[in-house]
Amino acid sequence: MATLKEDMEHFTTLASIRTPKVMRVVFYMILAAIVIAVAFLIYVPWVQTTSGSGVVTTLSPNERKQDINALVPGRIEEWYVRDGSSVKKGDPIVRISDIDPQLIERLQAERRQIELQLQAAQSALATAEIDVRRSRELFEAGLAARRDYELAQIKVEDLRGKVAASQADLNRADVNISRQSEQIVRAPRDGFIQSLNAGDAATFIKAGDVLATFVPDGAARVIEIFIDGRDVALVQPGDQTRIQFEGWPAVQFSGWPSVAVGTFGGRVIAVDRSAQIDGRFRVLIAEEKLDGYGWPEERYVRFGAAVQAWVLLETVPVGYEIWRQLNNFPPQLPAQTSSGTTK
Repeated sequence: MATLKEDMEHFTTLASIRTPKVMRVVFYMILAAIVIAVAFLIYVPWVQTTSGSGVVTTLSPNERKQDINALVPGRIEEWYVRDGSSVKKGDPIVRISDIDPQLIERLQAERRQIELQLQAAQSALATAEIDVRRSRELFEAGLAARRDYELAQIKVEDLRGKVAASQADLNRADVNISRQSEQIVRAPRDGFIQSLNAGDAATFIKAGDVLATFVPDGAARVIEIFIDGRDVALVQPGDQTRIQFEGWPAVQFSGWPSVAVGTFGGRVIAVDRSAQIDGRFRVLIAEEKLDGYGWPEERYVRFGAAVQAWVLLETVPVGYEIWRQLNNFPPQLPAQTSSGTTK
């Protein structure tokens, strides 16, 4: 050791060099940063998510946008609404007139004729039944042949068939008159007319043609998103979600939903059992009020508006999540209990 010190005395320049204090400070700063980063990766929790985009919709088909169809063929006689009109249930929308202006009168005259035929058949049947009773009495008294009694019975059955046929014709006539009388199309429920899809009196329409597009009021909103098939096994009904609506300012931290700004709560209510054509699976999300706050009003978030949603999964360390992302692994499976059920 002494020899080493004696040799170092010959290197006066090397002996005069001292480590700068700033380098020591940088060293300790780098060391502290490494320790903090390792602690951050190990101990800071990260909420895994699977995201998907979709639209605002509703569960009930009666509450979705729907077409209003013509009930009878004819031409447009009068519109009672226009684009954007609000309507109540039963309010008239359009009146349709038949090409033959006297069609209703003709159908009513045909019905009266059928009714007269029915009355005549019923009268003949009543007379034939009297003849059957008389023939039976004569046959039992030995004053008439069996054949006469059987012919009377055959006549009664024939007249009963005519009565039934006339009654069927009368029912068909009533149906035709009822259909042709339904020439005023009315609103099925409260809502508004989004667009009128037919012309004026010069336009001929057929039964079933789309006359207008109707949007109901007061529909319960849900969100329909589509997620990748790799993550669908991890999504279950009841999972919490965070939702970002189109046109609504938001800052979303995928791993820390508690500090997200402008996003809204939701809960998974259904996951499709089969995939769509593109291989993705549909997930339905209902509103969930967190801290007393629900989704924005319908005037801000309308049906058909685009959304982005994150389904919250397991909580893992940040380091594990970075490693998973680098290796493109799926999120962590839910924890299993001893009985095999998920917690």
